[in-house]
Amino acid sequence: MARFDVLGIGNAIVDVVARVEDRFLSRHDMRKGGMALIDAAAAEALYAAMPAGIESSGGSAANTCAVAAGLGARVAYLGKVADDQLGGVFRHDIEAAGVAFPSDPLAGGAPTARCLILVTPDGQRTMNTYLGACTAFSAADVDPVLVTEAELLYLEGYLFDPPAAQEAFRRAAAAAHAAGRRVALSLSDAFCVDRHRAAFRELVTRDIDILFANETEITALYETDRFEDAAEQARAEVALAALTRGADGSLVLRGAESVAIPAAPATVVDTTGAGDAYAAGFLAGLAAGRALAACGRLGSAAAAAAIAGMGARPAVDLRALAAAAG
Repeated sequence: MARFDVLGIGNAIVDVVARVEDRFLSRHDMRKGGMALIDAAAAEALYAAMPAGIESSGGSAANTCAVAAGLGARVAYLGKVADDQLGGVFRHDIEAAGVAFPSDPLAGGAPTARCLILVTPDGQRTMNTYLGACTAFSAADVDPVLVTEAELLYLEGYLFDPPAAQEAFRRAAAAAHAAGRRVALSLSDAFCVDRHRAAFRELVTRDIDILFANETEITALYETDRFEDAAEQARAEVALAALTRGADGSLVLRGAESVAIPAAPATVVDTTGAGDAYAAGFLAGLAAGRALAACGRLGSAAAAAAIAGMGARPAVDLRALAAAAG
């Protein structure tokens, strides 16, 4: 039996989530609903201008890992933080969520990354991210033994920018497949796909067994305006694809199977982390041997719980949520 159900690899980021009015975005020249990469100086200035918010360990894969652990999965995570105050915050928070975090901190160099998330009254989130120590993650940070100890390896598309991280993905995927494990990838963001489309396509066709993407990301990957066409291409290239469509639910594809999952009812407070929570529910269900429809329902329930409150993680009893989702 594997030691872990899921091992996530991604950008280790401290999330700072705060409510603002639309005029705050206008005043700081931000595109509503977007994600911008900023430098250290801009991060400090924006943090100083923001109202008080919620601070926690974050990053897409870290959020998925924390929610999956809350749902009962055995989870580990690899990501790079600095040996600084925020790095300590990240480590304490993710371990308190039940996730093993064996990564060594970066000594010297850039400080720990942070994502400044601004939530407007309509529930939309606008993210400004300083990657800091995240960019130092490399193949040397991948422990092949740890990879083989997890049933599922989960890779975060946001981490794909630095060439060293791309090599880390390939090393981890090779170790997982050599041990007969499955490899999952979240495309994370259409802008990531646009920057690295050819490399993503190569990674997907060569190394990925399970693909997570929303409608915008999957159509960007395959350069088509039609979701249906992109879904069929994904079906042909990966063993399993879970494609989310917001209020229209999700579509799960495996071979000739197509399973449509309705979105779980939710009152939208903050859309931060919806896709991360969906992946967490789906992976937790998959690790437990559930049918595809049950995995999708658990993913939808977790996503609905995430968007019903502030921050990227559901503020509910996740074990009870899992039981209610069947």
